[in-house]
Amino acid sequence: MSKFTIHHSTVYTYQTPVYDGANQIMLFPIKDEQQEILEHQIKITNDPLVDTHIDYYGNIVGTFTTKEYHKELKIDSIIVVEVQKKKLPETSIFIEEQWNNLKHLSYQLPYINFLKQEAFTSENEVYEAINPEQKKINSPYQVATNLNTFVYENFKYIKGITNISTTIEEIWNLRAGVCQDFAHILLFMLRHMGIPSRYVSGYICAKKSSMRGEGATHAWVEAYIPDYGWLGLDPTNNCIVDDYHVRLAVGRNFEDCSPVKGTYKGTAKHRLEVKVNVSYDDDPNQFKKDLETVLEVDNTPINSYRRFVEMQQQQ
Repeated sequence: MSKFTIHHSTVYTYQTPVYDGANQIMLFPIKDEQQEILEHQIKITNDPLVDTHIDYYGNIVGTFTTKEYHKELKIDSIIVVEVQKKKLPETSIFIEEQWNNLKHLSYQLPYINFLKQEAFTSENEVYEAINPEQKKINSPYQVATNLNTFVYENFKYIKGITNISTTIEEIWNLRAGVCQDFAHILLFMLRHMGIPSRYVSGYICAKKSSMRGEGATHAWVEAYIPDYGWLGLDPTNNCIVDDYHVRLAVGRNFEDCSPVKGTYKGTAKHRLEVKVNVSYDDDPNQFKKDLETVLEVDNTPINSYRRFVEMQQQQ
């Protein structure tokens, strides 16, 4: 069991005052037998009333409005959470039976929602790369971990070359991205294999070793394994999710799980800063800190790495 205190700060700074904001937050951690929320505080600029509801996938969603003019919107979420280790699936000798079970689930809610695909022109390349024939000799658990490793080994972790609008097609062609992109590629591969899979947003809180995705919200995948349940897979770090992953929300993709999003009236130019600080139960004064900053400007030029990759593809 691991215990963490996580401070997630989101700050929007606008070039000129804006008003009539409508906002949605998914900053309420999942509560279940694996994850216990001991404390949770949310503080927002001007203390608006936050209404909450449960969405289709069981996530707690908050909504609030900011009618008055403002040049800054700050959202602070502080949680104290305990995460239990989860046993790994046992190696199954009933491989064919497990695949038949998954085929049966593909016609049932909610699993059908986690098998829908985003079509793109390079999908045949993906099918060939992941070798669908491996289902004949490997269980769903083995296939899932194999694909997790495939993404880790074949995609470069590079910040800034993608954004929330980047498509599966673009990620595949770039062979690079960040945790969100790695998760979307793995989702496509798992679903093609007939394994229901869902996107997970949250935090990674590894204390002893540095891992990709620390210092901001992280993303990974959960694959449904017969006779076991949902298995967390982190393709960004090539690992099975453990008690240092804290889950915020689950859904079909990033759009279902975005921690903060909204709209407002005013300038389109703004600056976004996201900072995640983590302290640990055995050393509460020791924080791991990082800062992720995104500058949103109209007509932002494409970055140099992405331009290089696209030039190579055109040759």
